[in-house]
Amino acid sequence: MGVRARLRGGAVAAGAAMLAIGAGVAPGQAVAADEWRPQPGTLYISDLPRTESWRAQPTARGWGDDFDCPVGWPAEPAEVNVWHRDFSTAETAFAQQKVAVFGTEAEAIAFADKARQDYIACAHAPQRPGVTATYVDHGVINVEEGATLQGMHTFDSNATERPDYNYLWGVGRDGDTVTLVLWQSYWGDPPVIPWKNTLNTAVKKLY
Repeated sequence: MGVRARLRGGAVAAGAAMLAIGAGVAPGQAVAADEWRPQPGTLYISDLPRTESWRAQPTARGWGDDFDCPVGWPAEPAEVNVWHRDFSTAETAFAQQKVAVFGTEAEAIAFADKARQDYIACAHAPQRPGVTATYVDHGVINVEEGATLQGMHTFDSNATERPDYNYLWGVGRDGDTVTLVLWQSYWGDPPVIPWKNTLNTAVKKLY
């Protein structure tokens, strides 16, 4: 776990409402103060695979608008001590990093576990007619407290253009902080090895 010099006494359990579904914690039990802690480090454009020409928005507070796998996520997640950064290409790909700092390491562990289960559930959820989804476990990355890369491929037999869509879902943790590093595209095979490197970098850069 990276070295940090952050006060923990009155820290907000950021994202505690998101844990409510998976960990049995009622949203009302979360501390409601809008007290922000120092922002962890986030990815640069140069940290993403160079197979595509990326552009990016600045890192911003909040979870962001894009949730490519909404299973289990509440409609109004906590907006304290969470950040996101969006990356995109001219046409084919979108990526996003989400970072959440929790009040305790136990909350971070529960959130990371819940996110991984949500991604599995997303791949096995009912699809619209003509669409099939296949879940892929891309394995574990040995960095800090651990990271995993999961994925999904969907095929739409009714589509005349772009029938295939690929997703990569990275979940990594350093102590009380979790990062989600997400990629999706309708063009070509998913960059599994390069994205593992990006996820590894994302976790290392948190602290």
